[in-house]
Amino acid sequence: MLAAVQGDLLWHVLLALAAVVTAGQVLGRLFRLVGQPPVIGEVLAGILLGPSLLGRVWPEAYAYLLPQAIVPSLSVIAQLGVILYMFAIGLELNTDGLRRIGTSALAISAAGIVLPFILGVLLALGIHASQANGVALTPFALFLGVAMSITAFPVLARILTDRGLTRTPLGMLALACAAADDATAWCLLALVTGVAKAQVGQAMSVFSWTLAYLAVMFFLVRPAIGRWLAASTEKTITTAQVGVAMVLLLLSVLATEWIGIHALFGAFLLGALVPHDSPLAEQLGKHIENVVVVLLLPAFFAFTGMRTEIGLLSSVGDWLLCGLIILIATVGKFGGALAAARLTGQSWRDSAAVGTLMNTRGLMELIVLNIGLDLGIISPRLFAMMVLMALVTTIATTPVLLWIRGREGEAVCRGTSAEP
Repeated sequence: MLAAVQGDLLWHVLLALAAVVTAGQVLGRLFRLVGQPPVIGEVLAGILLGPSLLGRVWPEAYAYLLPQAIVPSLSVIAQLGVILYMFAIGLELNTDGLRRIGTSALAISAAGIVLPFILGVLLALGIHASQANGVALTPFALFLGVAMSITAFPVLARILTDRGLTRTPLGMLALACAAADDATAWCLLALVTGVAKAQVGQAMSVFSWTLAYLAVMFFLVRPAIGRWLAASTEKTITTAQVGVAMVLLLLSVLATEWIGIHALFGAFLLGALVPHDSPLAEQLGKHIENVVVVLLLPAFFAFTGMRTEIGLLSSVGDWLLCGLIILIATVGKFGGALAAARLTGQSWRDSAAVGTLMNTRGLMELIVLNIGLDLGIISPRLFAMMVLMALVTTIATTPVLLWIRGREGEAVCRGTSAEP
């Protein structure tokens, strides 16, 4: 009997993965044809196969494809996928480059964090009574501030690559700002998670252990990794190196999970501490990302789709609040980055382009929102609103960028130069 139940569970998990991978690939290609990043289609695939669409138009098919029994298994696969994904993102992060970014990038990055964070906190003050569901104001406000501050570095990089802007001054500036933003936002998220998980008496313990963990990672682990990789003369990574990297990843993830600042922070930090120009970072990151993006992240999209119930937005007031969230998120990111870029000498057009790029949220926002939902900081209704905000701001990036850059943007899309 147990074997039959386990076999049935495996069947449904594999069927759900096959369905969401297929739907994600199809929608991703369609979105690419209209100039959008494929991740939009992949995210929508998870939502469309969830209760928001399939569950409404064909409840029987939804119940068979995504039964509640597979939620724990899908959650584990999704968590593993985002842990590996965050590790790969950390491997791609050029920390040496972050230390060398100029005044303009530092100002834009700071403004792109501070203004949306403040606006998010102010929003939380206004909606705490109606949307917090008993959650204390401090973690609720801090979380909304962080959620408004996220920039999807991987999606932004993909948009710049697709538009041929990666090596332009604008592209390099936007990438530097987004990388610094994400690193800062993840540190803030670690703080918020610690506050949300800890009782008042435990807060100091979480803070102390976090400082100890950071000290060990920066002063012991990072130099050790550097010496270990420098001693290798291999041009390609070995199985032993991959094995050591995976053990270090698991230990870092376990440490942050034990401390109470979430496993994803441990994965991201370890990746960021590996020299980004080493063969290990360059090759392992690509190998991990290929498998994770195609196979494991779809489980995260399906899991997110099962938790996103657009039907919860059942009143005019709900939709007005959703629109307000989108507006505040855009004003914070776009406005903050635009003002800082302009004040540091960028042209109005380039300042507006940087602001538009920094407003890209994508997958990184969904990861943060799922953490908030898991911790009980936000309700399923607010979660749905924030997911819609992430989708709208990401979808808007490409067309707004092309509109701002005018003929030059059109020429870049054709693979030609707008300059004589």
